[in-house]
Amino acid sequence: MKDLDFGKYIEGIGRRKSASARVRIYPENKGNGSFVVNGKEVNAYFDRAGDYEVLASPLADMELLGKMDVTVLVNGGGVTGQTDAVRLGLARALVKYDEEMRGQLREGKHLSRDPRVKERKKPGLKRARKAPTYTKR
Repeated sequence: MKDLDFGKYIEGIGRRKSASARVRIYPENKGNGSFVVNGKEVNAYFDRAGDYEVLASPLADMELLGKMDVTVLVNGGGVTGQTDAVRLGLARALVKYDEEMRGQLREGKHLSRDPRVKERKKPGLKRARKAPTYTKR
């Protein structure tokens, strides 16, 4: 993967489940609005329907969609965890860019980290809570 150098950037870190995303926004470029995830175009990396709308929702709420370049390095977790990690990282980067966006991003629930993670398996059970079938005889 080649190193993408767009110039001065603002960075935000987002996490969800076991996924972690480092999001960089390049506001100085006033560029073409490129969105690159792990060296690929965003629609090539997140190809499920609706994923792009979820992770770009902070930009859409701030009416900045297509006005600044975004690069993302994301690893760990699955597609849903990575999507939500990118969304949180992007929202945090936008707050660093302009502190006055915090209220509107908070209203859109973009700045809250989702704390839900998979519950651990307990001894004597099949999964976290599913018990073996009871037999009387």
